[in-house]
Amino acid sequence: MKRGKRYAEAAKAVDRTVLYDAADAISLVKKNASAKFDETVEVHIRTGCDGRHAEQQIRGAVVLPHGTGKVVRILVFAKGPKADEAAAAGADYVGAEELIPKIQNDGWLDFDVVVATPDMMGVVGRLGRVLGPKGLMPNPKAGTVTMDVTKAINDIKAGKIEYRLDKNNIVHVPVGKASFSEEQLADNFQTLMDAIIKAKPSSVKGAYLKSVTLTSTMGPGVKLNVAKLVN
Repeated sequence: MKRGKRYAEAAKAVDRTVLYDAADAISLVKKNASAKFDETVEVHIRTGCDGRHAEQQIRGAVVLPHGTGKVVRILVFAKGPKADEAAAAGADYVGAEELIPKIQNDGWLDFDVVVATPDMMGVVGRLGRVLGPKGLMPNPKAGTVTMDVTKAINDIKAGKIEYRLDKNNIVHVPVGKASFSEEQLADNFQTLMDAIIKAKPSSVKGAYLKSVTLTSTMGPGVKLNVAKLVN
C-alpha cells in the first residue's frame, strides 16, 4: 500500500523497536495526526482468544467518559409507548416493520447504532444479513436489546461504544478525536482497557492481550507496552 509524504514523515517519529507507555503513545498519536480533518484516535487490540469458540468471544459495551467526538445517529425499533419514549429520548429514527423494505431493498443505512425492544427482535432478525456484517445488529450484551430505550439512547449519546472480536480475534475501537486533550484520550483509553481486561474469558490459554496499538485515522500505529497495561 502506497503511503503519502505526510505519513512517511509521521512514521519517522515512531520507533518501531519501542513499546510505549500509554501517555507517550497518546502524545505521539496526537502529534502525528496532521490531516486536514479531525482524525479519530483508535485502539487495535490483538487478543489470544479464539473467536471460533463461543466461550472465548468478547463482546460488550462501555461508556467513554469524554465520548468519541462523533455524532451518533440512532435507529430504534419499537412500537406504541416505547416508540414514543424513544422519540422523546432523542432517537434519530424510530420505526417497526415498515423499515424492513427501506433497509433491505433500498439500502438505507443512515444510522450508526440500532436499538430494539425485545419484542421487536423477530422483525429485526429479518435484517440479519444486512445489519450483521456491518456490526449493526442489536445485542443484549451491548445493551442495545432492552425495554429501557431511554437509558440505551442516553448512554449511546454520552459516548457508549461497543467492542467485539473480529474474525482475526482483534478488537478495533475508537477512543476519541485528535482534537481531544491528552488527558481526555488517556481517560477514555483507560476506561476501555479496564473493560477489555475485565471481559477476559476464563478459557483463554496463554497471553490474553498479545499487542495493543494506538493510531489516528491517517497516522502510523504506535505499539504499547502490554505488560504495563495489565498490571
